[in-house]
Amino acid sequence: MTGNRTFTMIKPDAVENGHIGAILEKITAAGFKIVAMKYTQLSKRGAREFYAIHKERPFFGELVDFMTRGPIVAAILEKDNAVDDFRALIGATNPAEAAEGTIRKLYATSIGENAVHGSDSDENAAIEGAFHFSGREVF
Repeated sequence: MTGNRTFTMIKPDAVENGHIGAILEKITAAGFKIVAMKYTQLSKRGAREFYAIHKERPFFGELVDFMTRGPIVAAILEKDNAVDDFRALIGATNPAEAAEGTIRKLYATSIGENAVHGSDSDENAAIEGAFHFSGREVF
């Protein structure tokens, strides 16, 4: 069974480049309802914790530096089949390989600076949403 909620972050590159409004418009036009949202900035500790799954990867330090260099927008989205539909909307991690019209094709500048995060499973959506919206019933 698929869930009806997912988690996303508009990353520092897209915030810096003024794409918050355009990305939120794409999300809502695709039928997602924003049920929680905040403009915030990750600390080094928070970024290391959020991306702990990648801690042994060679890009981990760069990822932490990137995700803490400026504000992000964190959001919980709701729609039937939310995780899969959102992954389709954002497109491939590499914007050069992303389908036309996807968020990453439109707003990402590289594999590393790819504009948005989208949860890859219902389980991770719940974990990631709770990380950013602690104390709230988000899933």
